[in-house]
Amino acid sequence: METITSNRISTTGIDPALSDEQIRTYHCEGWVLLPGVFRTAYAADLRAEVMAIMDAIGLPRTSLRQTGEYLAGGRIAALLASPELRSIASRLIGGPAHLYLPFTAVKSPGGGKFSFHQDNQYTRHDGPSINLWCALEPMRVENGCLRMLSRSHLAGTLASEDDNGHRTVRVEPQEFTSVIMEPGDFVAFSRLTVHGSGPNLTARPRVGYAVQYHREDVKAFWPDEGWFPLIERPRWPTTPVEAIARPTGKIDGH
Repeated sequence: METITSNRISTTGIDPALSDEQIRTYHCEGWVLLPGVFRTAYAADLRAEVMAIMDAIGLPRTSLRQTGEYLAGGRIAALLASPELRSIASRLIGGPAHLYLPFTAVKSPGGGKFSFHQDNQYTRHDGPSINLWCALEPMRVENGCLRMLSRSHLAGTLASEDDNGHRTVRVEPQEFTSVIMEPGDFVAFSRLTVHGSGPNLTARPRVGYAVQYHREDVKAFWPDEGWFPLIERPRWPTTPVEAIARPTGKIDGH
C-alpha cells in the first residue's frame, strides 16, 4: 500500500493553475493530487459552513453524513460559482465543464470505511466526468482519507454489487494509494476511478467537500428511459437554497 503526501504551496485565493505533468498524471493514473488550490483560512471558513449545515439537517455530531444542499450567499455558493474551479475541471476533462453534483463529505468520529466503488456505478455517464474532492482539514490514514486505485479507470465501468444501498466493486483491492492531504488541497479523479476511504479512528469529524462536473457533451443513462444529454436534463438540483432541509434516504458520505 502506497501513501502519497501533498507538498503545500502558498495561495491567496483559488489557484486554477495546472501543469502539463498534472494533466498527464490525471489521464494516466485516473487521479491527481492538486496541492494548495486555495488558502488554509478559506478551507477553515468552508469547514465551518459545512458543520453548520450538518447541524441544520438535524443529525447528531456522532452521525455526520452527506447533503448536496448549500446556502445562497455562502462560502460554498461562492466556491461553486468560481470560474477558476470550473477551469480546473474543464482542463482535466478536455472541454467545458458543467456542475453535476456538489456535496459535503463528512466522516464522523468512529465512522467506518466506505467501500471501493466507481461513481459511474451509480448513474452511468458516457463521457468524461470528474470529482474535485477538497480537504477542509488534514486528511490522514487515521481519520479516513481517500484511497485511490491507480489506472482502474482504464477498465471502464466495472460490475458492482449492492452494499447496504451503496455500490461496491466485487473484488476489494488490497493495493491502493492513501491520499494524504492538507486543508485547501484537492484530489481530482475520474468517474471511472475505483476509490473509497478508510475508517475514522479519531475523535474529530473528518470534513471534506466534493464537486462533481461533467463535460458538456456527456449523456447519462436512466434505466427506464435510456440516454439523455446531461446539459439538457440534469440529474441533480445544483442551485443554492435559502434554508437547509433534512435529507431523506441514503445520505452517507465518503
